[in-house]
Amino acid sequence: MNDLHPPELAERVLREQVAAVHANAPAAYLADFLTAQSLGIGLFVATWRWQVLLWMALHLALTLRRAYRRYQRSPDAAAHPEYWARFNARNVLLRSCVWGLAPWLCVPPGRNLGLWVMVIVMMMGGCAGGALSLAVLKRNIPRFIVPSMASLTLALAWRGDSTHLFLATGCLLYMCVMIMFALQHHRLLTAALTMRFEKEALAEQLSHQIAATQRVSEEKTRFLAAASHDLRQPLHAIALFGAVIEKKLKGTEEWNHAVRLMDAVGTLGDSLDILLDISRLDAGEVAPQIRPVELNPLFLALNNVFVAQAADRDLQLRLRATPCWVLSDPQLLQRLLSNLVDNALKYTTRGGVVVAARARGPLVWIDVCDTGIGIADEHLGRIFDEFYQIGNPGRDRAQGLGIGLSIVQRLSRLLAHPLQVRSRLHHGSRFRLVLPAVTASGVVPLAACPGAASPLPQRVLLIDDEAAIRQAVIGLLQAHGVTIDAVASEAEAEAVLVQAAHGSTPVEVLLCDVRLADGADGLAAAQRLSARFSPGLQVLLITGETAPQRQRQMLDSGLQVLLKPVAADRLLQALASLTRRDTTHACMRS
Repeated sequence: MNDLHPPELAERVLREQVAAVHANAPAAYLADFLTAQSLGIGLFVATWRWQVLLWMALHLALTLRRAYRRYQRSPDAAAHPEYWARFNARNVLLRSCVWGLAPWLCVPPGRNLGLWVMVIVMMMGGCAGGALSLAVLKRNIPRFIVPSMASLTLALAWRGDSTHLFLATGCLLYMCVMIMFALQHHRLLTAALTMRFEKEALAEQLSHQIAATQRVSEEKTRFLAAASHDLRQPLHAIALFGAVIEKKLKGTEEWNHAVRLMDAVGTLGDSLDILLDISRLDAGEVAPQIRPVELNPLFLALNNVFVAQAADRDLQLRLRATPCWVLSDPQLLQRLLSNLVDNALKYTTRGGVVVAARARGPLVWIDVCDTGIGIADEHLGRIFDEFYQIGNPGRDRAQGLGIGLSIVQRLSRLLAHPLQVRSRLHHGSRFRLVLPAVTASGVVPLAACPGAASPLPQRVLLIDDEAAIRQAVIGLLQAHGVTIDAVASEAEAEAVLVQAAHGSTPVEVLLCDVRLADGADGLAAAQRLSARFSPGLQVLLITGETAPQRQRQMLDSGLQVLLKPVAADRLLQALASLTRRDTTHACMRS
């Protein structure tokens, strides 16, 4: 916090006022000197009085004194504003007193109305100019105006006749008006300085708060990354061990228990992935790859994913065929629509869900409509908030985490696909996504590459420092007929690769954890081994790292990455895809 308390604020204002007065002093002294000398010369020519020369000499001596130089040359002037304010006030009083001597010394006795007019005009002008430059400090106002103008008023009244008394009255009124004007000017200047320092204090306070917020955010990111990694490691091992158990128990009574175990593991993994997705979207780490997308295959994929869920709830799921093509990122669009369909099924108890696409000129509307519970008007503004769920105060996990629609909103903004919502309570809801259309004639399809089903690699090398994960991967791959070597370090892996290179069964895929023991970098180790034993060695990284910078490094490496916990089927598919990579590349070249 950087709040300015009244004493501290008053001192800063005074320091600035003193600095401003002394900064203006050279110009003010010069103007005052020229005014005084002009008046003196005029009076001397008119009267030839030696008293005029005496007054001019006094004023010249005061000017040559140049007291403001002491402030400018002082190394610690800003540290003692009160002292320099008093010092300046004494000099202002001295100047005003010298001006106050002018009507007594320079105007001879008798009726010299012309000379009096000259003195009055020059002294009033000097008073007005000085009041503007010196009003920054309140104490200067009476010290500068009162001595000179009061002396002029008294000198006029001293003459005694009606004309001089009238002029004296005018000078007295002028003095009062100038004091009021100078005080008002001082209040405005002080208010401006006070507001300026308060704004600076608020800006500095805001800067500190922003810095503190950034530190908290960075600490939260580091904590979540560490916690996510530590949670994903055992969950990854559980998923792989569970897959082995499920495979061995297939056909027995205990197989159903294994299936439920794997469902629970998958649900927990999905929860971690959802939390990671929303943090990555907020951090701006997801870059959409916009290209023409055919909606029919996308709808078919959605149907395959959700048809069983709809059947379990006795609901109808209809995805209407469409010839529409759109410009979007296929993966992100599928994720967005999946969240909408999943949300619709969760909040529909009877009837069903319809997904349809309609061309509207240069646009395509994708509607996800349900006959569910609907959304009340007071909830419509909050349905996209994180962890906000209608009718789930007990946080029933079966109804999800409450961030599906929050991810939908972020994805729609990222893809620049406006999202519209209409709902009637107890009648259902409609979520409409608006996308740019593209004609199918402008799309160049990829040539198909004929080939057989993808086999698993014959031999895999695993680098992971955790024994439980090594055992789980060994059990899984051996159950699928894959020869596997499991080691804990880069040096051991290099020895295995050298030996395998001279044997009959070389290692085809290097499966490497990104975080190894003693702070070793699995990504760097995989890159070194890949460079040495290429082109026959493919690399697959497995990691529980969720820190944005680390994920960016892995993405930039160009290597395939799987995020823990990895389902057994997903791991087997990734291994199979690596074994056909050379075949695919050859097909693309042909």
